[in-house]
Amino acid sequence: MNSGLTIWFTGLSGAGKTTLADLLAPKLEAYGLCVEKLDGDVVRTHLSKGLGFSKEDRDTNIRRIGWVSALGTRLGGTMLVSAISPYRKARQEARAMTESFFEVHVHCTLDTLVQRDPKGLYAKAIAGDIPNFTGVSDPYEAPENAEVVVNTAEETPDESVAIIITALQQHGYLASVDQPSTAAVDIPSR
Repeated sequence: MNSGLTIWFTGLSGAGKTTLADLLAPKLEAYGLCVEKLDGDVVRTHLSKGLGFSKEDRDTNIRRIGWVSALGTRLGGTMLVSAISPYRKARQEARAMTESFFEVHVHCTLDTLVQRDPKGLYAKAIAGDIPNFTGVSDPYEAPENAEVVVNTAEETPDESVAIIITALQQHGYLASVDQPSTAAVDIPSR
């Protein structure tokens, strides 16, 4: 049985982590991979209900997501994690517990996020109505060595997904072929 893979999307709120995971999932399934998505907002309503947004609570949330993701990866699944995961140390802990970990930094400028702001969260955070808001009143520690960086302020979602697929191929996680559904997929153990 091949080992699975965790693809961990990290970035500010509204940067496009969930959108990219949603677009990537069927493309990976076309390669014959068993894909499961762990979205930060969904996890907070189930697995991490009751946690707040202090650094300790955020780290606990990421450890929980990391543990579930590591379990799914160990069982051969391709886990797509979409979580702000603002602190490097917590992401490094998730990486350390996961056999195959591929970090995607979903970069987007704060100006673009403030303009997009479909839920009005940035406006509230800037006004001081939402404390501990990542990127405004709480830090976001960008990855120093992500396997791939996409820039959703400058790329369309489809362009970002194409960049991610190319990086997965370059790292040996996906076969490089024209028709993914006919590819023999071998996810190497690391």
